[in-house]
Amino acid sequence: MAETKSAMRKPVFTKVDQLRPGTNGHNLVVKVVSSNLVLRKGRPDGPQVRQMRIAECLVGDETGTILFTARNEQVDMMKADSTVTLRNAKIDMFKGSMRLAVDKWGRVEVAEPAKFTVKEDNNLSLVEYELVNVVEE
Repeated sequence: MAETKSAMRKPVFTKVDQLRPGTNGHNLVVKVVSSNLVLRKGRPDGPQVRQMRIAECLVGDETGTILFTARNEQVDMMKADSTVTLRNAKIDMFKGSMRLAVDKWGRVEVAEPAKFTVKEDNNLSLVEYELVNVVEE
């Protein structure tokens, strides 16, 4: 039975400028340019109070930058000038622009400091997309 089990595949890492709307399963190594806490909400959930935190972080690599939405424990890892590895990230659309996010099926890991410099003049979150319905005849 050991022979039939498939070997784990090596992750394929993409660059920020290759991200497109509505895609998922991206693996990236990015640097955090800035982090801004936008929501902190506590909600009583039984005996302990759970806090929900959301931060918008500008992350990027040598090809460009994009806004990353960090949730709860991810907020602590997204410190400015740190390097993180995003596994199984997806693109969410928010008000017509792309946002990068990692849900429960992905992982955010602090990595070794990267040697590249972030290209800050190519922000993919500033590009506005419009949903066009195509009618097939």
